[in-house]
Amino acid sequence: MRWRKYLPGYAVLSAAGFLMVLPVLMMVCNSMMGPQELKEAYRAVLGDGTGKMSARLLPVYPTLRPYVELLLDSPDFFVMFWNSVKQVCSILAGQTVVGTMAAWAFARYEFRGRKPLFVMYMILMVMPFQVTMVSSYLVLSELSLLDTHLAVILPGIFSTFPVFIMEKFFRAIPKEVLEAAQVDGAGDLAIFLRIGIPLGSPGIISALILNFLEYWNAMEAPMTFLKTKSKLPLSLYLPDITADQMSASFVASVIMMIPAVLGFLWGRDYLQKGIEASGLKE
Repeated sequence: MRWRKYLPGYAVLSAAGFLMVLPVLMMVCNSMMGPQELKEAYRAVLGDGTGKMSARLLPVYPTLRPYVELLLDSPDFFVMFWNSVKQVCSILAGQTVVGTMAAWAFARYEFRGRKPLFVMYMILMVMPFQVTMVSSYLVLSELSLLDTHLAVILPGIFSTFPVFIMEKFFRAIPKEVLEAAQVDGAGDLAIFLRIGIPLGSPGIISALILNFLEYWNAMEAPMTFLKTKSKLPLSLYLPDITADQMSASFVASVIMMIPAVLGFLWGRDYLQKGIEASGLKE
């Protein structure tokens, strides 16, 4: 039979896929273990350092008590969760406004210095946070924005990555469509809002999803610009958990993963289009 010829390939891919999802499965299963069971399983790593680690995929005595303790008895968790929601949603809203307008200008207008400016945008996109950290800190300090939510939100709003993704989609809009709209009397703003935004929506959504995944898990910027614990996002909740709170750490990891997974599943088609567009050459 023909399927036998592909069986070795399927077996290798299935094994590789299982190894990729194994850490996630272990995290979910460990979140339903009690403190004593976790201590016995990971004693060699987080305990007295003796014996062997006996990590288990399935809990012997499954319990939801860690979820109850974290969700009902940990107010710091909810404060950090809503900090993440406020910061990430504000960044994405700002990127929708600033990024779409910048991408539309680069894609549909010819002006002096457009190409060098776009190249500069791309250079800023590939620069790691550590390169711009000092200059960003000094600017935020001069504006008296350190240790505020705006210290994280404003740099994110003016990120260059969404412009790179959106520009490809706006550039792909046929000129004939825009010319027909101009003949009908539509102005630049009307063309942008009624034609550019709807036709470029896959690029806008894919850029926002990718940035959501980035800023939802961001740690470097909040650690650098925020000092007050009540303003820290959820991504900095886990580093404060001690070995005695392993159950809470697994539960917090699961809850933090849920919005990212849901966002990815909802927008995976748009993400594929965004990746394809980002690889196209002009």
